Amino acid sequence: MSKTPEEADATSKGRRKFLIGMTSAASAVGAIGAAVPFVKSWIPSAKARSAGAPKTADIARVGPGEMLTPIPSWRGKPVFVIRRTSKDIERLEAENPELADPESEDLARQPLYAKNAWRSRDPELGVYVGICTHLGCSPKYYGEAKPEDFASDWKGGFYCPCHGSRFDLAGRVVKDVPAPDNLDVPPYSYLSDTEIIIGVDEDSVAAAPGDDPEEIA
Repeated sequence: MSKTPEEADATSKGRRKFLIGMTSAASAVGAIGAAVPFVKSWIPSAKARSAGAPKTADIARVGPGEMLTPIPSWRGKPVFVIRRTSKDIERLEAENPELADPESEDLARQPLYAKNAWRSRDPELGVYVGICTHLGCSPKYYGEAKPEDFASDWKGGFYCPCHGSRFDLAGRVVKDVPAPDNLDVPPYSYLSDTEIIIGVDEDSVAAAPGDDPEEIA
């Protein structure tokens, strides 16, 4: 039985509505499917979260005149942990006209408790971000006071082989080198006489639930 023109037109309209509805539903599903990986990209990975978490370090393994190895990493940056000798401390306390910022006036570079001749909580142990303030290279540690190819009167400290910047054993930059500022001092605290935590700027340390510090063996 043939349909009247009116019936055929109604059937055609109904079919168009059905097809439009199916197309819209498919588009919505596709958009949701595409959005899921996009939204997931906003969520930091476990590795990224770990990089910014506080790090503990066993300082009992660092002898006088040595630097902790393997070098800890905090927020994706190396952290130099050194133990100075009594002679090192004496040299740091003496006036040194070669230093560009001997009093550590730039408070953005270190916590207030590190605004001293050692730029640390105590004279013996130093904790510094191992990134040159010139172009971001990582300096090398030369702890012993002896003549070096880059400085005949070397007193110990850090030397950046990229462009020749030099820093003393408190991370203070010398004058007339490419680096404009002292090395940064990260926030850190003592957990005990043999352990520090990097990334926590408190004397009394209590890790937040779910944010346990990563231990550096």
